[in-house]
Amino acid sequence: MCNLITLKASVDEVASYFKARRPKPTNASPGEVWKGGTGFVVREVAGGRQIDAMVWGFPRHSLNKRTGQPNKPTHVNNARDDKLMSPYNMWREWFLQPAHRCLIPISAFAEAVGPAGQMTRAWISIADQPLAACAGLWRPTDEWGDSYTMVMVDAVPEMLDIHDRMPVILRHRDHDAWLHAPAEQAMALVAKYPASSLVVQRTSDPWSAASAPTSPRLI
Repeated sequence: MCNLITLKASVDEVASYFKARRPKPTNASPGEVWKGGTGFVVREVAGGRQIDAMVWGFPRHSLNKRTGQPNKPTHVNNARDDKLMSPYNMWREWFLQPAHRCLIPISAFAEAVGPAGQMTRAWISIADQPLAACAGLWRPTDEWGDSYTMVMVDAVPEMLDIHDRMPVILRHRDHDAWLHAPAEQAMALVAKYPASSLVVQRTSDPWSAASAPTSPRLI
């Protein structure tokens, strides 16, 4: 699963590249975004594309097994491709509505590698798309306002030593289809990106979610 992404372009550059307008001021900024943090998405609204800041992760509720009381909601920031059309699944309602699909601009995504307690970051960028878009879904929530999640697919064989799942990276020509097409057509875009276009940079930077916000930042 993907819990860390980075966006190295400015908001103005993202808005220009995706031909999207910026309707709201926000205190969010490009850079690293952890699960539960605030990042940017591009979605379709009346009048065209719009770039918005949202919390990364749909809320999931559970009960404490000991007390029976509600636990603090957790962020579900990855949506499995094989669950998008499943009845009674939390993703289906939003995937079936083109208006609730979105583009997640990224410069790279990261996975944790190495033994437990010594994990480091491996960054994966897209050689033929320095500014890329992952397939996403968004929805309004009572807990954190508008939130988004990233669609995941099985990893290409060349990346299995890093992780067995990877984000769905869309080609530029497929952005409109993801935002507008019926579910069956959109599902055809949920595919692995060619390994020849993925660049892996293994670093010595510690993998630590300690830098992730303990609660979503407000926008």
